[in-house]
Amino acid sequence: MKIPRALTIAGSDSGGGAGIQADLKTFAALGVFGMSALTALTAQNTVGVRAVLEVAPEFVSAQIRAVVEDIGVDAVKTGMLASSAIIRQVARDVRELGLTTLVVDPVMVAKSGDPLLRPDAVSALVEELLPLALVVTPNLHEAEVLAGFPVKDPADMERAARKIKGFGPRYVLLKGGHLEGDPMDLLDDGEQVVRFPTKRYLTPHTHGTGCTFASAIAAGLAKGLTVPAAVSQAKEYITGAIREALPLGHGHGPVHHFHALYRLAGWSFGP
Repeated sequence: MKIPRALTIAGSDSGGGAGIQADLKTFAALGVFGMSALTALTAQNTVGVRAVLEVAPEFVSAQIRAVVEDIGVDAVKTGMLASSAIIRQVARDVRELGLTTLVVDPVMVAKSGDPLLRPDAVSALVEELLPLALVVTPNLHEAEVLAGFPVKDPADMERAARKIKGFGPRYVLLKGGHLEGDPMDLLDDGEQVVRFPTKRYLTPHTHGTGCTFASAIAAGLAKGLTVPAAVSQAKEYITGAIREALPLGHGHGPVHHFHALYRLAGWSFGP
């Protein structure tokens, strides 16, 4: 029996709601064995990020290679990469190790608004990592930075997706959670656009949504799903995680990664 394996290359979240903590919870919830390569340590909670300690690029590489050369991976997800030096090292490892099933979540800011990517690292992300990505998953704010123009409505989303697709990823999943009205995500492979509309749940507890969604896509890919099928499964999963988000802390509480398991146990926070 083949065990699906996924690796997250990302920063930590001491509050447990985002970063590698969210990624590993997501992998586990979806039946995938999760591994991690830390790029940065953050001191954060539901209110904000208090401090960031970047990991040396060569140590990031050592973690990646230790995992890949022994256990192996079926899908890789990147999150917070912090600096251009780390991005270039990760891109080098991805190329040299032949890691083709790559989901890139271009993390730039935390839910609290605190920066998680140095401004000078955006060009490295575009030049080095996006051309290697099977899927890139920007939200509207990240899409504006990558595309270079405001993204306010579905028409803007289509234009931005085409622009980002030109940087080299095979699929662009542009997340529309910040749209007015009900959210809608858009998947563009350069030939076809697939839309994923959903209901909006009015909750402040959305910490970790981007990390969780991207990791859920990687989990689906690790299990052999196509990109559209993996996105569809991930969309269903993140919607449930938001619907039953956990009311923890004094700011943006985390989404509920194990909502399905808790429902089976008769313990639910959602409607």
